[in-house]
Amino acid sequence: MRRPPASAKSEQRIRDILRVARLVFSESGFQAATTTEIAQRLGVSEATIFTYFGGKRELCVRVISDWYDEIISKVEDNLPHVHGARAQLHYLVHTHLRHLLAEGPGLCAFILSEGRARNDDFGEIYADLQRRYTAPLMRILAQGQADGDIRGDMPLRLLRSAVYGPMEHVLWDAMLRGARGDIAATADHLVGFLWQALQPPRRDTLALAQFRGEVQNALHRLQASENSDGGAY
Repeated sequence: MRRPPASAKSEQRIRDILRVARLVFSESGFQAATTTEIAQRLGVSEATIFTYFGGKRELCVRVISDWYDEIISKVEDNLPHVHGARAQLHYLVHTHLRHLLAEGPGLCAFILSEGRARNDDFGEIYADLQRRYTAPLMRILAQGQADGDIRGDMPLRLLRSAVYGPMEHVLWDAMLRGARGDIAATADHLVGFLWQALQPPRRDTLALAQFRGEVQNALHRLQASENSDGGAY
């Protein structure tokens, strides 16, 4: 990316461009958005945009990167003050939903679609952002397994997908309906469902399943024996 002059005025100009660019991208999407519209809303020339950014794609990359940095910082700053795997999972899910839906379904669609668009400008940056973005959840899951609160019979990467997959579907549903809904209630329901899936199987449930299997095997053997005896006459 371009390196603008390190002055207070330049830094403020960059913040203004990014603020308006986020609005335009969330309203129009990447394809329909133009640097001309961004410049017009700011009351500056399009050349001013190009002073700081090489073009629309570079501006898009910066908007998405800044969004990721915001939520990563929020989670990493506050998560250490939340105790217990379930409480930490709830904080992460609620923060994720609130942060992405706070500015409406337009930004939600923009982040989910353009954030996944692999291209030469964003591929490597996106991979690094994703690693940083998912690291807090991976730590929650790993510590939960170590404490016996989260099932240890599944790999962490699969458990991670089991958490982010439903969250993404919730976000897409909110985007398609064009409404935020009750984010707190949605987070409560989602975490309740996820926690049931993440918890280790109960010993009594496992014992019952084992007993059921033994009974079924015994019945199969008995039936096979009876069939064999009947065929001998």
